[in-house]
Amino acid sequence: MSGSPRPKPPTEEDTPPSIPRPRREETPKAPEVPEVPKPKKAPDTGPTPGVPAPGRPAPGGSVPARTAAASPRDTGAHAGDRAEDPPGYRAAPEAGGPARPGPSAPAAPDFPAHPAEAPPAPDPLDELAERLDGFVAAAVHPDEVAALLESDGMTDDHIRRTYGRADSFALAEDLYARVERRHPAPAAPPAGPWHGGLANCLLRGLVFALPGLAYVLAAPLLVGEQGRFGLPGGTVPLLAGAVTGWVWNQALSHRAYTWLGLGDRPAAARALLTGAPPGALAGTGVALAVAAPGEGPAAVFAAGQALYLAAATVLLVLGRERALLGALVPLAGAVPAFHRDLPDPLRIGLLLASLTAATVLAARVLRPGLRRAAAGRGGPLRAASLPYGLFGLGSGLLVLHAGVGTTPVSGAGAVVALTLSMGPAEWLLHRFRDGALTRLRTLTTAREFRRAATGTLVLCLGGYLAVLTALLLAVTLLWPGAPRPALPDLLALLLVGTALWLGLLLQAFGAVLGAAAVCLLAAAAQTALPAAGPAATGAAAAALAVLTCVLLVRPTAHR
Repeated sequence: MSGSPRPKPPTEEDTPPSIPRPRREETPKAPEVPEVPKPKKAPDTGPTPGVPAPGRPAPGGSVPARTAAASPRDTGAHAGDRAEDPPGYRAAPEAGGPARPGPSAPAAPDFPAHPAEAPPAPDPLDELAERLDGFVAAAVHPDEVAALLESDGMTDDHIRRTYGRADSFALAEDLYARVERRHPAPAAPPAGPWHGGLANCLLRGLVFALPGLAYVLAAPLLVGEQGRFGLPGGTVPLLAGAVTGWVWNQALSHRAYTWLGLGDRPAAARALLTGAPPGALAGTGVALAVAAPGEGPAAVFAAGQALYLAAATVLLVLGRERALLGALVPLAGAVPAFHRDLPDPLRIGLLLASLTAATVLAARVLRPGLRRAAAGRGGPLRAASLPYGLFGLGSGLLVLHAGVGTTPVSGAGAVVALTLSMGPAEWLLHRFRDGALTRLRTLTTAREFRRAATGTLVLCLGGYLAVLTALLLAVTLLWPGAPRPALPDLLALLLVGTALWLGLLLQAFGAVLGAAAVCLLAAAAQTALPAAGPAATGAAAAALAVLTCVLLVRPTAHR
């Protein structure tokens, strides 16, 4: 065609190239047309558009060429004419009509058409490694990468078809080997539930323990006939109501905390608003149902206890510890009751003032839950909160068995020490979680992480047991007439504390079902055979320690 680049005419010295040449900036000159005899002139039908006239070159100095063999379209006289064409003659290509004979340039050499070599297809594993580079570089074990692949919805069948690997673990090992380890320097942890300050945790421990002063104020009012099971009168309704409240409110707290984790505070308030009143009614109903004749005052106190537990759950879940502490201030009037007798109206007034303040404060913080849209869409399943209620039952029974022991140390003093220790226990749970996340960012192998996590676990558990021992000694010194704790009683309390702290740690990581099962079995063994209490508690502590070491020293448990 006119205007397209044309090769130079071949000469004797030059050899035609074997591959196409790239486009040159200068347009080569057209080859000269040799003189050939003119054939008999065909009838002139006028010029055909786009076909050069016979005997003269095409515009631009080029002569379109055509092979000598006739194409299937060539028929009639033109095909016969070409059979007699002299050497060097080429017929012009058709352009909307029959071809016209005419001289042609020598045929250009037929260059072999070698297509350019195609680039290799991209490896899908390279693309996946590039996409997951940041995560894989910070991983300390291929199992972390496998967990990410599975959470991303990659099935083994998809991995075999797309990446040619057997399963997610084989693909994770290839990615882990392909990407260089890069661990960023640990940054300051963001504010969150695992980074609570020590002061706030100590405050929570204080509000856990202060309600015990209510029992000191109400003790003269609850005196009645001889109780059952070797316990003082009125103890059974109080314990039954308290255990019911623990179970209900533990499950309710999990549901509300799940809403808070989803960023929906009004929905959490709505869950508390709909769940707290039934919990108070359940505790009251159970206390009234198990109350024996003559235990009416204890049943009434148990009803107030159930109402307080519901209100305290609301305030603690929504982060109003200081408001709850203010509501508990009237109970400080129980301090003089250790040394002198107080009139009954004063005792009742202090109890009602604290209960009323906690209830009113809880009602005020639940106002966002009154909105119609506060329940949100979907939300956590109610059945998911059941294991947390069972753990509350098991741990509560362990504490009660420690509180009704035969020695003073394993009685009221042990319960006070355990409740006061819940604040430091919560803070140490935060420290373990924070320390594990820091090691996850700084260590490069799974073995190093297991060693570091085990060391952090031992330090945190040892710190909690030291705090529990100190609190027990302090309570014993401050409690009027309490003897010093004996070594067997101290060991029994430390076993209960170990089981309780490890169970709370497993619960915080979502492994609550195993912790609940172990605590329930130990509590059932103590109930069936009280003499086997220390052995059952020790077995529970050992089982929870094994579960913790198996589950929580793995890097994937902290992602």
